[in-house]
Amino acid sequence: MNVPFVDLKQQYKSIKPEIDAALIEACENTAFILGPKVKAFEEAWAKFCQTTHAVGVSNGTTALQVAIQALGIGHGDEVIVPANTFIATSAAVTAVGARVVFVDCDEQTYNLDPAKIEAAITPKTKLILPVHLYGQPADMDPIREIAAKHGLPVLEDASQAHGAEYHGKRVGSIGEAGTFSFYPGKNLGAYGEAGAVVTSDDALARRLRMLREHGSEQKYVHVMEGFNYRMEGFQGAVLGVKLPYLEGWTESRRRIAVRYRELLADIDGLILPYEM
Repeated sequence: MNVPFVDLKQQYKSIKPEIDAALIEACENTAFILGPKVKAFEEAWAKFCQTTHAVGVSNGTTALQVAIQALGIGHGDEVIVPANTFIATSAAVTAVGARVVFVDCDEQTYNLDPAKIEAAITPKTKLILPVHLYGQPADMDPIREIAAKHGLPVLEDASQAHGAEYHGKRVGSIGEAGTFSFYPGKNLGAYGEAGAVVTSDDALARRLRMLREHGSEQKYVHVMEGFNYRMEGFQGAVLGVKLPYLEGWTESRRRIAVRYRELLADIDGLILPYEM
């Protein structure tokens, strides 16, 4: 049975006038890379995530990569990653030259098991990277306690958890930084590729902005080696229109998931007598 979590064509039709107007405005301003639409979305997304900063980038994988590098992780370092996650989580670690150390997951939540983390920590460990998988937050309190005990930063991969909360805190705001993907099928999706890093650390936010733009704060003045990982103006425009609808869309998905479980329970009830 297919669960229709998102119909992108129908979703577009429901907000078409707003989307079209935002894209036309971006064209008229010719702000195709970063620009006012991206800045406005960054400010709104930071507020939504309960952080001070949001840094828009080209996709969720590059968000992870620049966040890891901005935290000072590189060659010879080890990063603890849950064994059950999308490949981008580990690929971003190896992209900066660090080594992935997989830690097994909790059997109930499928997220990183805090009870197994300390056994994986070595003198080379420099970062713990929990993933909030399937919209379900990792158990952040014990993860943060372990990280503090060993003097390690925590980077949250929240690419599947837009708007999720852990003990009243939005995911992405609990560690040193959090990363998001805005792939079109996400709860909050762009019309193409886009991502963001959120943080309340001013110095870290500054490094993130430089790393996404060739290590520069001023055109043609490059103070470090960086990348071309900037968010496009069109994507900032689309995401800015969509963000106010996010919580309502998420609630709709939740209702569909509940109904799906109810249908499965009904089917099990019909099949079970025949199996007995």
